[in-house]
Amino acid sequence: MPNVATARCLRGWLFLLVPVLLVPALPGSTGALAQTAPGSAPALAPVPEIRPGVLQGYLARDALPNSLALIPPPPAANSAAFARDQAFSKRGQAMRGSGRWTLATSDADLSFPHAAGTFTCALGVSITEQDAPHLYRLLRRGMTDAGYATAAAKDHYQRARPFMRNRQATCTPKKEADLRTNGSYPSGHASIGTAWALILSELAPDRADAIEARGRSFGQSRVVCNVHWESDVLAGQFIGAATVARLHADPVFRAELDAAKAELAAVRSRGKAPEAACAAEAAALALDPPQSP
Repeated sequence: MPNVATARCLRGWLFLLVPVLLVPALPGSTGALAQTAPGSAPALAPVPEIRPGVLQGYLARDALPNSLALIPPPPAANSAAFARDQAFSKRGQAMRGSGRWTLATSDADLSFPHAAGTFTCALGVSITEQDAPHLYRLLRRGMTDAGYATAAAKDHYQRARPFMRNRQATCTPKKEADLRTNGSYPSGHASIGTAWALILSELAPDRADAIEARGRSFGQSRVVCNVHWESDVLAGQFIGAATVARLHADPVFRAELDAAKAELAAVRSRGKAPEAACAAEAAALALDPPQSP
């Protein structure tokens, strides 16, 4: 069983997923899709929950990317890389009270159905469980895998978060006590946002640039929120991409991906994203800092 420190390390980026560390590993493909006639979409079948409302991922623990082996240590104090982290952090703090701060606060919430709306504007349509059940579940299960894949490095490095150094507010003050005991490097939210973006851009390649840009901004929201350094986000994005690569080797994931593609095509043929909300999102994202501060 994982130790207490490992359980604690996940709590800061996704409180809902902590119990995954307290139950035995389950095969990623168990109970995912029911058998159907050739050529038809696979039927939905029950998937084990690691907590009420939180689905088990597709991958078994030993199939997840090893974040500790894949990413370098976080920047050392007084290094040029950490100076860059601090510069990004100051820019993020300057956005407090802006539309970008509001969006970052929204991005911090990984609960469903809220999180399913993250890519509404990038996709041009809303994702709902009713209209796209396979896609909805693809996002939920992919979130578990991408988030959990950051655990090894988080637990090992236990990097202090920006608000612990600069003593400034975060966009999620009620979570600060838990975040203090949870390693900052790499960012679980950035891993999840990248995984979601790569999955969705595969399903809607004509919208790939917009989707992947939104995935990047989802990670940047953690800098704006003052809970992650820029290097945390970049490392998290790498782990998210590595997770999607592993997911493509899983037959249940691939089958659900195919079903989700058909669902999304149907939703896009008749749906449209809310124009006012998307205009507000675009204005907020225009405030994002460039790659180099």
